[in-house]
Amino acid sequence: MLRTVLAFLLCTVTLPAFAATDSYRWLHVTIDTPWAIFIFLLPMVLMPGIVMAVLYWRYVNKRPDGKTAAELVEENAAKQQKNQKKV
Repeated sequence: MLRTVLAFLLCTVTLPAFAATDSYRWLHVTIDTPWAIFIFLLPMVLMPGIVMAVLYWRYVNKRPDGKTAAELVEENAAKQQKNQKKV
């Protein structure tokens, strides 16, 4: 039991120092790294705004009753013509 506890303590004490020095061996950080991260994250940040703009543009002329703005203009023009013929 004592050997297990000592082995666990030895691993926990030496592992973080070893992992910290060894991790930089494979991680090549240069001056281009922040730009690469920025270019990678930029679409993730901007995509919701782009999707909202496209969806707004697509549905801007639609009404809950299913009629578009062009159909409403045609209906109003037809109503005005009928009203002018009656007068």
